[in-house]
Amino acid sequence: MYRIGQGFDIHKLVEGRNLILGGIKIDYEKGLLGHSDADALLHSIIDSLLGALALGDIGTHFPDNDPQYKDIDSTILLKKAYQLVKDKGYVINNLDNTIFAQAPKMKPYIPAMQENLAKILELDKSQISIKAKTMEEQDSVGEKKAISTQSIVLLRKI
Repeated sequence: MYRIGQGFDIHKLVEGRNLILGGIKIDYEKGLLGHSDADALLHSIIDSLLGALALGDIGTHFPDNDPQYKDIDSTILLKKAYQLVKDKGYVINNLDNTIFAQAPKMKPYIPAMQENLAKILELDKSQISIKAKTMEEQDSVGEKKAISTQSIVLLRKI
């Protein structure tokens, strides 16, 4: 049996924060604003995992008003979400992600993101796609005010 899930996230870019995507620190003058480390890519992956099994969303499991999640490394949240998936008897078949960012350029960081995700999610890098797109200077992403991400996961019953 297969289950598919989709996730989306967007965070505002601000001064004074590190930019973390896919669990990787990216060299840029701004970072994403959020209660946790604001890793939008991991947050959309978490939502896709939870959504595939109708387990709610990231806010249900890791609320942004809970002090234990303040500035937390989102890889910890991803590991917990993936454990819920495994507890239900599923594994990831493949994961497809898109990062929408006008700046900085993501291409140099994508291999490290894939390696990091493969390690966390017990996958081969060939099971993880990460693409990067600009918004052609349109909307908040195109105006370099935010970064958004989308993720789609296919789970398979063990």
